[in-house]
Amino acid sequence: MTQLIKERQQELKRAELEIMQILWQLEAGFVNDILESMPHPKPAYNTVSTIVRILEKKGFVGHRSFGKSHEYYPLIDRDTYTGGFMSSVLNNFFGGSASRMVSFLSHNNSISVEEADEILQMLKDQK
Repeated sequence: MTQLIKERQQELKRAELEIMQILWQLEAGFVNDILESMPHPKPAYNTVSTIVRILEKKGFVGHRSFGKSHEYYPLIDRDTYTGGFMSSVLNNFFGGSASRMVSFLSHNNSISVEEADEILQMLKDQK
């Protein structure tokens, strides 16, 4: 199951992730609900509908039918997705080394020394 989740995450594109973020926030919604939650300029209804159906085919989204309408809901929660995504980043870019990732982030000014110390403290607390 974990491998399947990792494969799903590698396939997610920017527009798909944007819609997943909205569905995680809404917990469930029709295409119009998703569209209303999107920033301007909003895509066409058919574009959102197509992306939702792609997410459904990929196994990220399920639906409940109400006549000809469908209410969509996430099949994978945000934390599971984030965990798999971050594991993929860690393994693919940093050889599985969290210290190499923290070093990269600190050298590129993505995190401050204080944030790095907080990360180290969290890791110590988990032991």
